[in-house]
Amino acid sequence: MLRLLRIRNLAVIEAVEVELEPGFNVLTGETGAGKSIVVEAVGLLLGARASADLVRTGESLATIEAIFEDPAEGEIIVRREVTSQGRSRSFINGSLATAGALRQIADRLVELHGQHEHQALLDPLSHLTVIDESARLGPLTERVATSWASLRALREQRDRARMDGREKAARLELIAFQLGEIEKALPKPNEDEELAATRQVLANAERIQRLCEEAYAGLYESDDAALSRLGQVWKRVGELATIEPQFAAHLDVRDAVKSQLEDLALFLRRYADGIDASPGRLQQVEDRLALLERLKRKYGPTLQEVVDTGAALSLERDLLTKADQAVEEIEVALADATRTYLEAARELSRKRRTAATGFSSQIEAQLGELAMARTRFEVRFNAEEAPESAWGERGIDQAEFFVSPNPGEDLRPLARIVSGGELSRVMLALKTMAVEGGSEKTLIFDEVDAGIGGRVAEVVGAKLQQLGERFQVICITHLPQIASRAGTHYHIEKSVRASRTVTAVQHLDTPSRIEEIGRMISGRSLTEPVRASAREMLGLGAKGKQKAKGESESR
Repeated sequence: MLRLLRIRNLAVIEAVEVELEPGFNVLTGETGAGKSIVVEAVGLLLGARASADLVRTGESLATIEAIFEDPAEGEIIVRREVTSQGRSRSFINGSLATAGALRQIADRLVELHGQHEHQALLDPLSHLTVIDESARLGPLTERVATSWASLRALREQRDRARMDGREKAARLELIAFQLGEIEKALPKPNEDEELAATRQVLANAERIQRLCEEAYAGLYESDDAALSRLGQVWKRVGELATIEPQFAAHLDVRDAVKSQLEDLALFLRRYADGIDASPGRLQQVEDRLALLERLKRKYGPTLQEVVDTGAALSLERDLLTKADQAVEEIEVALADATRTYLEAARELSRKRRTAATGFSSQIEAQLGELAMARTRFEVRFNAEEAPESAWGERGIDQAEFFVSPNPGEDLRPLARIVSGGELSRVMLALKTMAVEGGSEKTLIFDEVDAGIGGRVAEVVGAKLQQLGERFQVICITHLPQIASRAGTHYHIEKSVRASRTVTAVQHLDTPSRIEEIGRMISGRSLTEPVRASAREMLGLGAKGKQKAKGESESR
């Protein structure tokens, strides 16, 4: 669960801090006030790509911090910094972290659904992915993708092995140059991330050594060192234990506490002594990082891909130098790779088609709860196995969603039939089906209400409220029907102060909520009848008091 979000100097936000609650939270405000920037800030915390454009004009650094609560690990503090030059650093519980580590937290604790994400459903190429995710076919899709990569690589090697002499010589010359660059550098996977962390330490070597020395002195060497003073503390606790037995239990841990503090003191001293603070060492790291960056630009974008490219080039060189024999060997390997690929792809196809029936029924049930009760939904696959020219990393299937939202109408492709509001509800139904986890999970929806209103908005609000009973839900909305369903309401407002745009986030109490819901109903003009409507939507009586539970639920 996302408990606290703090943003500094991000786009139009100068300084914002939001304490979020369990259940259903909404963020409302005028268009352009900065609501989506809050969602974008969470995305940055979870590994999204950062750029210099995100930093507030005139500032050198944007920071986003969050506190997550995880039942398995307790409190997790995540921080992301973005400089005006476009560089970024990430921290988890105060330690430098990679983008991969951030994404691991995202996969476990957060699902973020941004604006216009539902538009991806209009592309039939995305439909197979939706089915695979819904049916939890990830391991099998990875197996198919891996098999396809091997098959494609062997095809390319076969074609190159059949080159004529002149082409072969030119190709060998290029391979020698490229392989020479890679082999000379001998890159290792993730070496760049490790070096970046080392550079961070070396750049702050003097400060780290000073802090280590001060901490060590505070523990061991100063006149009022903690360890020596701790001995006096234990002596007094011992005297207390002779008077009051309850203190005896604390004496049992004194050796462990002393041992831990001694270990810390030893580590501080050893760590400070082990830092090579010389400019030469820092320059070595900088030079090595620059070399690895050049390799990644040419053969990456990751070091793992650079290493893989080197292995592939080495294999290709060997094959080209043994041309005729190589072609025969490749053909044998190609036949085996084809069989392996088809076995995996056919198994994936069978499981997809089996899952599609239940998937369609689930979608229809979810849409029934979203005021599309008589909608028919179907997944249609290619009738025959795709030809070899159509094989790919996603297998041998082609699939498309067909829907009939109105009784008596034929099923038609999703992209051609649904309205914007229907498409938003289909996306919400899919997300409701796909989400896993419990109260520790945070679901973030940025304007899931696109294209809907009236009674449908009330239904979508009820669905989000229902999700809020299982998960923490954070939703940006412009609709009062959805906002009124939330347990916690925040208002985002943009203003101009000292000739600068400033965005603020306010937690609304009941009177303020009535005013905000009223504004959402009628705009800036608030009359008493509008306020009465807002109170009714919030389930409040004429005096602003909460109605009885049964009365509130029946509105």
